[in-house]
Amino acid sequence: MNTLDDEVIRDLTVQSFTGSALFQRTFDEGMSLVEETARYLDGPGREEQRHLPRKTAMLYAGESMRVTTRLMQAASWLLVQRAVSEGDMKVEDAQSDRYRLGSKEICYGGGTDAVDVLPQKLQDLLSRSDDLYRRIARLDDVLFGKGEIPAGARGAMAMLERAFSSPQ
Repeated sequence: MNTLDDEVIRDLTVQSFTGSALFQRTFDEGMSLVEETARYLDGPGREEQRHLPRKTAMLYAGESMRVTTRLMQAASWLLVQRAVSEGDMKVEDAQSDRYRLGSKEICYGGGTDAVDVLPQKLQDLLSRSDDLYRRIARLDDVLFGKGEIPAGARGAMAMLERAFSSPQ
């Protein structure tokens, strides 16, 4: 599942989400991606980085930190939701800023054309981690947001609609 349909997530509550197949698939995908990334960065990725030109090796280092940050943020968020589901944490606690998805300025960055010089496996992990992080960010906004305007085209349209709508 690469996108989240507005109608599917619009009426989600923390309880309905954490008890859903969507949560289980997202949780499994996130944890699997964490493990796959760790295996790659600690093994073949480390070897590939040694053979890169200096400038590309620096880009590799920065982007590997970005993928790691995305996945650690995603995994932390998913583990908090699982704790809520299992009754180990209250929903009210999960709603605090402390447990919300973080590091957005780092995690949304990257994805420039420059990454096409990086090893294909790292490019794949960057893309998949970005997709996962953005889906979780959207879920975080739906479940815990306080009237936040969504990012991207929908957010821009919502802001324009608010700015140009006549008061009734």
